[in-house]
Amino acid sequence: MKLPLTIPPTDRLAFRLMGADDADLLWELDQDPEVMHFLNEGRPTPRAEIEEYFVPRMLAFTDPVTGTGLWEIADRASGEYLGWILVREYGFQTPLHIPGNIELGWRLKRSHWGRGITTEAARAIMDVVRYNPGVSVFSAIADVDNVASIAVMKKLGMQYIDDRVHNTPKGDYFVVYYEMLNPALV
Repeated sequence: MKLPLTIPPTDRLAFRLMGADDADLLWELDQDPEVMHFLNEGRPTPRAEIEEYFVPRMLAFTDPVTGTGLWEIADRASGEYLGWILVREYGFQTPLHIPGNIELGWRLKRSHWGRGITTEAARAIMDVVRYNPGVSVFSAIADVDNVASIAVMKKLGMQYIDDRVHNTPKGDYFVVYYEMLNPALV
């Protein structure tokens, strides 16, 4: 039996794989129109959507052994919830699914923007997940105008590949796509 993957804390951050009991945290984060700006034009996510759509979808790609799922980012000193990092195979539940391509995504409380937290958290998670068998590429997508997320992708070492349509069960979105080879394979 394989043990669940753990992400060691950094100097500032601690990590925990999120589950069904975290609907309150997910909902809280999605109530800030600025956090949601590039995701749905700033509309807060209704509580029912978190419980009926978001949590079941998150649970469908959560695997504690491989580390896929949503990783809570918390302040290491205070324990305050700061946001999350998504880790799943690119194109999950779509015709564009690419096994071995690990997509990273993020959502962070606005009060913590501009402090390098997203980059630090994503890098800490990549440093562990990259040793999973079959992981060949890390990727990320963002709205074409989301310069902050694109900056995180670049800081992680990802390179621009193309503009594309990103398929989701809730619709198709035009995004920029960045990726990098798994550093463990280079």
